[in-house]
Amino acid sequence: MPPLSGINIGCSVDINRLFWGSRRGMLELDLVLMPFLENVYPTLEQADKERYWLLLEEQDQDLFAWFMRRTDPANPELQRIVGIIRANTGLQKSS
Repeated sequence: MPPLSGINIGCSVDINRLFWGSRRGMLELDLVLMPFLENVYPTLEQADKERYWLLLEEQDQDLFAWFMRRTDPANPELQRIVGIIRANTGLQKSS
C-alpha cells in the first residue's frame, strides 16, 4: 500500500479501508481513483469526503460510465463528487 501520509481522515475512518475501497476490479478505475485518493482527497471538505465514501459503494460499471461521461449519476450527492473527480484527474471535458 502506498503511503497516505497526506490524508487526514480522522479517527472514524480507517485508512486501510479507504485505500482498499478505492481499489476496484477495473484497472481503468484504479488509474482514476488512486491518484485522486493520494492527491485530491486530502484537500476535500468533510462533506465531499463523505460523498467519496458514498461513491465507493457503487458498482464498477457505473463508476466507469460516469467518469467517461457516458452517463451522470441520478443522485446529486454523487454528481458532485463525480464532477470533482472528473475535474481533478485528467477527465476534463475536451473542448
